[in-house]
Amino acid sequence: MSRNTELFERACRTIPGGVNSPVRAFRSVGGSPRFITRAQGPYMWDAEDTRYIDYVGSWGPAILGHAHPEVIRAVQEAAVNGLSFGAPTEAEIEIAEAIAARLPSIEKVRLVSSGTEATMSAIRLARGVTGRSKIIKFEGCYHGHADSLLVKAGSGMLTFGNPTSAGVPPEFIKHTLVLDYNKLQAVEAAFQEYGPEIACIIVEPIAGNMNLIKPLPGFLEGLRSLCTQYGALLIFDEVMTGFRAGPQGVQGLTGVTPDITTLAKVIGGGMPVGAFGGRADIMEHIAPIGNVYQAGTLSGNPVAVAAGLITLKLLAEPGFYEHLEAQSAKLANGLAERARAAGITMCTDYVGGMFGIYFRSTIPTTFEEVSTCDLELFKRFFHAMLIKGVYFAPSAYEAGFISAAHDDAVIRQTLDIAEEVFAKL
Repeated sequence: MSRNTELFERACRTIPGGVNSPVRAFRSVGGSPRFITRAQGPYMWDAEDTRYIDYVGSWGPAILGHAHPEVIRAVQEAAVNGLSFGAPTEAEIEIAEAIAARLPSIEKVRLVSSGTEATMSAIRLARGVTGRSKIIKFEGCYHGHADSLLVKAGSGMLTFGNPTSAGVPPEFIKHTLVLDYNKLQAVEAAFQEYGPEIACIIVEPIAGNMNLIKPLPGFLEGLRSLCTQYGALLIFDEVMTGFRAGPQGVQGLTGVTPDITTLAKVIGGGMPVGAFGGRADIMEHIAPIGNVYQAGTLSGNPVAVAAGLITLKLLAEPGFYEHLEAQSAKLANGLAERARAAGITMCTDYVGGMFGIYFRSTIPTTFEEVSTCDLELFKRFFHAMLIKGVYFAPSAYEAGFISAAHDDAVIRQTLDIAEEVFAKL
C-alpha cells in the first residue's frame, strides 16, 4: 500500500471523507489524494517524496510560487511578535490602504478570515443597505458555503433555486434566484418581475468554479446597468480573480465598477485572509458605526496580514502581470496544440494567472456547456499527468493556476509530458 493511500485510510477514520475540503478527496477523478509534505516555487512533494509541478497553487493564493522567501520572512517576523491579539494593529491599516489604492471601487474595506465569510458578509450588507431580501446568483458560480448560496437552478429559466446541500432548509434560500451565467435576458426578466425586492447580484466576474468561464461582451455591463436602474447592488466576487486575473482584478480588465467587492486567496499570500469592501457610504452601514453586524476574532490576523502585505508589494513590481499572463498563454496554447496534434478534442483559455482546460471542441460560456465536456477523458488525462509528476486540479470544474515561479523550463517540461500523455489517450 502506498504511503498516500495509507494516510488517506487513516484520515478517513477521524476526518469526514478523509479531507477538510471536499475537492481534495479526488472523488470526481477517483484514486487516493496526495498528502503534501512541502512545496517550493512551482513544485510540491507528497508523502512518498514524489515531486509534482503544481498547477493548483493552493487554489490560487500561491501567485508568487510556494514558500517565496520574502513571504516566509515576513510571516516569521510577524509570528515572533505574537500570533493574535484580538485588538487592532497598524498592519491592518496598511493592507486596507493597499487594497483601496489598487481597486478604485473600494473606499473602505473590512478584513475577515475567508472568502466564504467575505461573500456572506457582503450579501448581508447589501440586504441591510437596500432593505430588500432577494438576491441573484448564477448557476456554476461558487461563493462559499453559506446557506443562501448553496443553491442550484430550478426547472425554469426564471426560478428560485433548490438546495445543493442537506441541512439547508428551503426557507433559507427562498429569496435566492439562480440564473444562467452569461444569459443577460434572464437577468432582465428577473428584475422585471422582482425588481423592487432584489437587494443584489453576486457574480464571479470571470468564473473559476465551473472551470474558467469568461463573461460574454456586454454581460457584466448589463448587470451593472440593471442594478443601477433598479437600485440593487452589484457584488463582484473576486475571491479567485482579485489580483490574480490582473492588477485590478476583473473590474480593472473590464472597466465595470461593482458596488461591493469580495477578496481572499492572493491578499493572504497563502495564509487565511478575506475581505469585502466598497464605497464609503455602503461600508459605513457595517458595525460598529452601522446597523449591519459583522465580527471575527481572527479578522486582520497579524501573521496573515504580514503575508498579504508583502505579496501585494511584490505583485506591484513592473511587468509582473505581463510575465504571468505570458506564461499562462504558453501553457494553455501549448496544451491545445499538442492535443490537436494527437487528435484529441480539447481546447483551452486563460486570463492573467488562471487557465482552463476543456475536453470539448469550443470554449464554453455557460455551466450547461461546461457540463458537456468529456469527463471520462479528463479523468484519464488527470491521472496520466499525475503519474508523470504534473498536478492539475482534481476536477473538470475547476480553473487552473500558474505562478511567477513557473518559468519556461517548467512549462516546457509540462508540455513534453502532455505530448506523451495525449499520444496514449
